[in-house]
Amino acid sequence: TVSLTAEQLAGQRVIYSYVGLTPPAELVSLIRNGEVAGVVFFRDNISSTSQIRSVIAGLQKANRSSSNPVQAPLLCMVDQEGGNVRRLPGAPTLSEKRIGASSDPSASATSAGTKAGENLRSAGMNLNLAPVLDVYRKAGDFDDRYGRSYSSDPKVVSDLGADFITAQQKVGVAATAKHFPGLGAAATKENTDMLPVTLNVSLNSLRTIDELPFQAAISSGVKLVMVSWAVYPALDPSLPAGLSSKVVQDELRTRLHFQGVTITDAIDAGSLRDYGGLGARTIRAAQAGMDLFLCAPLTAQNESQGDVVRESLAAGLADGSLNAEGMQQAVERVIALRYDLTR
Repeated sequence: TVSLTAEQLAGQRVIYSYVGLTPPAELVSLIRNGEVAGVVFFRDNISSTSQIRSVIAGLQKANRSSSNPVQAPLLCMVDQEGGNVRRLPGAPTLSEKRIGASSDPSASATSAGTKAGENLRSAGMNLNLAPVLDVYRKAGDFDDRYGRSYSSDPKVVSDLGADFITAQQKVGVAATAKHFPGLGAAATKENTDMLPVTLNVSLNSLRTIDELPFQAAISSGVKLVMVSWAVYPALDPSLPAGLSSKVVQDELRTRLHFQGVTITDAIDAGSLRDYGGLGARTIRAAQAGMDLFLCAPLTAQNESQGDVVRESLAAGLADGSLNAEGMQQAVERVIALRYDLTR
């Protein structure tokens, strides 16, 4: 294990974003100093595959600086689910819904995973915030409306999700199963990016329907799991999943034996408006067992989000609100993932 300062330990848990086509000098400097785990890219960062490839090459060069003790690739990621949810031009063109409805869904899911991985790699990226493993309940609901769910049958979602994950990771791009323990029961307008969402699903339904595809993903060796910001009263009546150790530790780690990296959904999500500012949310999510913090600008195009999260983690370590051993374990999981992507 490498020796890291408090600022570097904190930074190894933060995924930054920025506005426009050129990363700000401050971000490049933080990367050079080992205080950033990765960067998430959105449409406004990408004018073409060659342009973003060049940007990422520059970021990886900064990351290889001798002042960075973590000599492993920076995590460079997008939401490339397929269909409407794509940040890069190109594959996978089919939405999950269309894959589920195709004549050979397994072959379609495998092809989508392979092509998504190859597309990301051609742009210099090594991590995809996909696939969505939500099992939708009703036609036109939150996931189905945008074609983001393979099926309303948990077995189908399990099989196709595993096909996509296996194929994509085979070409060297890490997959992220989302949104644990599942947003499939969310109604059309229940969007956690925008507002608080409570999903009153029984424990039996959660475990036999919603969590089933995540079990299959974990068996397939998925590298990351993104935890939802919805509240699931059957698991924890008072806290959103990503702020709840009952969900992250008891359900995902202990019951489902997930040993990879946990990642939050966007930390400035509207669903967290009752849980304080970015700093307070960050501490709660870290205490719950979240490893990586996704600073993706939903409400404000604000590059300082990553700084607030990083500084909050460092302060939490200093004042004892975050346990040093837990911090070390989270950072080790993230660094192991980064080294794993060197191949």
